[in-house]
Amino acid sequence: MGEQVRYGLIGTGMMGVEHLNNLAITPGAIVTAMADSVPASLGRAAAALGERAVGVATFDGAAALAASGLCDAVIVASPNHTHRDILGPLFDAGLHILCEKPLATKIADARWIVDRAEASDRVFWTAMEYRYMPPAAEFIAEVHGGRIGRLQMLSIREHRFPFLPKVGDWNRFARNTGGTMVEKCCHFFDLMRLIVQSEPVRVYCSGAMDVNHLDERYGGEVPDIIDNSFTTVDFASGARAMLDLSMFADGAENQEEITAVGDKARLDVLIPEGALVFSPRVGFRGEKQVERRVVAVDRAALDAGSHHGSTFYEHQKFIAAVRGEGAVEVTARDGLMAVAMGTAAEISAREHRVVAMEELGLGKELLLA
Repeated sequence: MGEQVRYGLIGTGMMGVEHLNNLAITPGAIVTAMADSVPASLGRAAAALGERAVGVATFDGAAALAASGLCDAVIVASPNHTHRDILGPLFDAGLHILCEKPLATKIADARWIVDRAEASDRVFWTAMEYRYMPPAAEFIAEVHGGRIGRLQMLSIREHRFPFLPKVGDWNRFARNTGGTMVEKCCHFFDLMRLIVQSEPVRVYCSGAMDVNHLDERYGGEVPDIIDNSFTTVDFASGARAMLDLSMFADGAENQEEITAVGDKARLDVLIPEGALVFSPRVGFRGEKQVERRVVAVDRAALDAGSHHGSTFYEHQKFIAAVRGEGAVEVTARDGLMAVAMGTAAEISAREHRVVAMEELGLGKELLLA
């Protein structure tokens, strides 16, 4: 099993419970403490733990959990806008941290987190589950292995269901989420940087709230979150990427489709189908030579969450890093860059213009730091 690691969880909503389910099948992981300001959420988390809830301490805030001495590592799965305040006492207590995406809702807060994380000798990991979906991970490995030649074009499509209800309806307003392009799409901007292996230079996003939430009112306020968009990103390498998001496409056969096109071939991955489709160039009227295979995912990992098994695989990497047996693969700086790209997309959609990353104080020197 390896060295036992005591886990705390802050934020016991839907994603927090997914983490609990995955810790249950992570060798050596034991949940010792949970914190949430909403008693009903703590109750649902305890129900998810079942018999494992016996002896788990509960707190109404992060500071008390951090001071308890009960944890070696803490998962932060609270609402986006709370992350900076929650992370302060965790850093002070010298805990290993897995912080859910997005890292923060504002670039300034994300910078502060980067500074604290890089000054610490503890593991800080930004949770970007989509990297760890087995079909996506295999797709990335093949692109980086040169199977398509020199990558020039990357496109990501997510056609899915609307945002789900959350406690206090916090996810209906950009002031709490950073906006859809930060909240939802930071996953995809992170994937773009990872796959392209270059830094973004400029972003253009056309998006709006056209279908979902139009009739909803919260304290008299109308939600202000984008439900569909097209975003293009130019990278310093000369490659370009595109994100196609629709949050009213519940009936789509595949929720995520990623395509990489190089100078020698095209590669697609389809999730949840799990298919990798390789299409080499054959010239005008050449006979197609398409290869198709399905990447298997462990059933237990699939059943433990809603992210195609990725949360399980992410936890295996995180606990290895905590034990000193592996490197941190998704840093606070990666989290900052995903927030910055999402922020650029939000500005672009509102102001109907291209946004240069330098406008956000993220010039080439900082990007490559």
